[in-house]
Amino acid sequence: MRLDKYLKVSRLIKRRTVANDAADGGRVLVNGQPAKPSKDVKPGDVIEIRFGARTVKVEILSVSENATKADAPAMYRELI
Repeated sequence: MRLDKYLKVSRLIKRRTVANDAADGGRVLVNGQPAKPSKDVKPGDVIEIRFGARTVKVEILSVSENATKADAPAMYRELI
């Protein structure tokens, strides 16, 4: 699945266009490398997102084309 779509479906970022802008701006890393919105992600990958002064680091547990609001948090595990 594309990175921008995963970020939207998992609700880490609310809109796909915002996910695109974040990735294009270099604020999203996948496995420690800057990633483009079209990068394929899979279970086991680690995503870091910088939101201003705060950084969120998660590990992908599952990839699903669509998820309900209740199911979205089960798609990833937050890392410290």
